[in-house]
Amino acid sequence: MNKVLLLIGSNLGSRELILDRAKTMINEGVGKITCQSSIYETEPWGFDSKRQFLNQVILIESDLKPHEVLSRSLKIEKSLGRQRTNGDGYHSRSIDIDILMFDNLTLRDDNLEIPHPRLHERNFTLVPMAEIAGDWIHPGLDKSISQLAENSIDTGVVKRYRPE
Repeated sequence: MNKVLLLIGSNLGSRELILDRAKTMINEGVGKITCQSSIYETEPWGFDSKRQFLNQVILIESDLKPHEVLSRSLKIEKSLGRQRTNGDGYHSRSIDIDILMFDNLTLRDDNLEIPHPRLHERNFTLVPMAEIAGDWIHPGLDKSISQLAENSIDTGVVKRYRPE
């Protein structure tokens, strides 16, 4: 079984409900969720928005190959209302599912890059990742996730989410 770290995030609609639905669909169609971080409320990264994101890292065990995980994740995004736009840039979204790491695999092609190419630059990824996989080693940087989180230069605010 492959161990896969996924980041799920939402800043549109009923964010917490959307994350719950995404986890149910991932558990049923991508891989068994074996561990999950706390949910964090974070600032948008790379664009301006009035809506904060809810982000969570989940660890799954899956017998799927990386591109199959990607394909099924994209289908889940679509079924939960994700509308992809043409062109570059970041924007608000109902759901985003990113493959952060896939065992200790390094993969790069036109459709997928593992580890995620910007995971080490983003506190909204590093903080929840360090909570459940701090000892994982980034294969391209040869540093633990905890080390990357401790040495991050990202100034984005990441705080544990507490529903009202």
